[in-house]
Amino acid sequence: MSFSNFNNEIARLVIFQRIELAPPLLKKIRKFFGRYLFTNFFTKLFLNKNKINNAYYELMLQEYIFLDNLIDLNNKNILSIGSGMCGLELIIDKLNYGNQFSIIEKNYISKKIKYGWDDKNLEAYNNLNILKKFINDNKTKSIFTIYNFDKDTLPKNSFDKIISLYSLDYHYDFNLYKDYFKEICTNQTEIIFDTIRPEYFKSIFRYVDVISEHLNTIHSSKRIICKEFIL
Repeated sequence: MSFSNFNNEIARLVIFQRIELAPPLLKKIRKFFGRYLFTNFFTKLFLNKNKINNAYYELMLQEYIFLDNLIDLNNKNILSIGSGMCGLELIIDKLNYGNQFSIIEKNYISKKIKYGWDDKNLEAYNNLNILKKFINDNKTKSIFTIYNFDKDTLPKNSFDKIISLYSLDYHYDFNLYKDYFKEICTNQTEIIFDTIRPEYFKSIFRYVDVISEHLNTIHSSKRIICKEFIL
């Protein structure tokens, strides 16, 4: 299985967002020549878009299967933050019904891929024009709305689910969104994200469940589901 109209530009963005999908040659080049040349030159030359497409689809399908065993993904209003090319959301759309997705993303590519902790959320690896076309080429039943984090007014309606895998509190501080979440969350809103400090959130939410551990990623982290802010 794979996504439709998956071109070299999309493959490049996917590699920026999910470095684990880079082929061994590119990883060696990144280590030897450095992040700047990797980001701006070599990723334009050494990509097999079909292999990356298949690997990305399979990875997103596994993410979907994992979440689908834990939460109801039918007929929901879902906010996705830092969702990259929205592979997970497109699979949710394909295998469920009645969903509405609000996508919060950034609209530029940093000169170097750093993948570090950035408490100001200054790093970005996306192109919203490409993302919009990719979504339109692959969606089936759901409504998708894209918001530019740096320019747009973020949606103020309430959400059933907030999903931010390997983004919120993994690359930047959860507290950048804390006040916003308080505006849009009900007591039933489930927030799913990866964090390097799961214990911290027990002082913020009434319910915090660790649903998986990731020891072989950039940061050793845990995926959690949180619900109901402690006022």
